[in-house]
Amino acid sequence: MSEERDGGDRPRGVPPAASSGGSFEDRLSAARRKQGVAPPRQGEDGTFPTAGQSPSQGGPSGGNALGVGLRVGVELVSALVVAVAIGWFLDSWLGTRPFLLILFFLLGGAAGVANVWRLVSPPTKSPGRD
Repeated sequence: MSEERDGGDRPRGVPPAASSGGSFEDRLSAARRKQGVAPPRQGEDGTFPTAGQSPSQGGPSGGNALGVGLRVGVELVSALVVAVAIGWFLDSWLGTRPFLLILFFLLGGAAGVANVWRLVSPPTKSPGRD
């Protein structure tokens, strides 16, 4: 059984870049340029970002939409749960029911929104660093 050829020396259906010489890095950078994807940037210590880094740290999987959506939900819910727990505890301890619970509910909501705002806002450069 022989492979069908498309007139060249490579099998039919195999893209030219896959059968040509060149290093893997050259082919990878050419494919990234073709797709319009920027290559990962090296950090100050010479290493590339890892998959566990957050979007603000420039990790490759940090910008995953599902991950960001889940983190937004966790940020909002956790801020509210902690604030309501504190408000409920203080109300039961001081006997001011439900004043502090309502106050801390509002503060927890504001803290959750502030955390989400910080998560989705673009990173800013500090004045002393380039």
